[in-house]
Amino acid sequence: MNSDLLKRSTEAIISLSEAEWQQLLELFEVRILKKNDYFLKEGEVCTSIAFINRGTLIYYKLQDSGNEATTDFAFPGDWVTDNRSRLSHNPSYIHIKAIDDCELLVISNNNLNYAYQQIPKLEKLGRILIEQAFVKIAQHSIDLQTLTAGQRYEKLLHEHPEIVQQVPLYHIANFLGIAPKSLSRIRGK
Repeated sequence: MNSDLLKRSTEAIISLSEAEWQQLLELFEVRILKKNDYFLKEGEVCTSIAFINRGTLIYYKLQDSGNEATTDFAFPGDWVTDNRSRLSHNPSYIHIKAIDDCELLVISNNNLNYAYQQIPKLEKLGRILIEQAFVKIAQHSIDLQTLTAGQRYEKLLHEHPEIVQQVPLYHIANFLGIAPKSLSRIRGK
C-alpha cells in the first residue's frame, strides 16, 4: 500500500508516531476503481471514507430528467464520502463515481471508530476534515448566489488548474450551474 500522500496530508494536521501510523494503516484497504465504477450509489448507505491516492471522482445526483447534477469533484489527496449518509445511517442522495482509474485507501466506519478509540488524536483529524468539508459546501453555495458564471469558472481554475484536463466539460459546467454552451463562451473569452 502506497501511503505517502496520505501521510503527508495527515501530518499537515496532526503528528503520529511510527507505531500509530502502522496501527492506522492496518485499518485501511486498497480499492481500485476503473473509470465509471462507483464508490457509492444513490440509495446505498455510506459506510466508509476513502482517501484518493490516484484518480478523480465526481459527486452527482441523477435528476428525474435523466441528467446528472454534478455537486462536487475529488482529486488525489482528497477524502471521499457522503457524510450525511454516513453519519445519519440513511440512504445516500448522491452517486460518487470514478471518472478515470482510481486508487483509494478506504477505511470503514467501524475501523474509523476503532481508530478514534485507539489513537485519540485522530478525532482532531476527523473534526478538522468535517469542518473543511462544511466550509467547502457553504462557500460553494455562496459562490453560486454571488459570483457570475465567469467568476465561478475562474475561481475553480485557480483552485484546481488541472480540472480541465481531468474532468469532462459538461461536469464542470454542471457544477458551476451553467449550460455547457455558456461554459464554452466563457472559455472562449
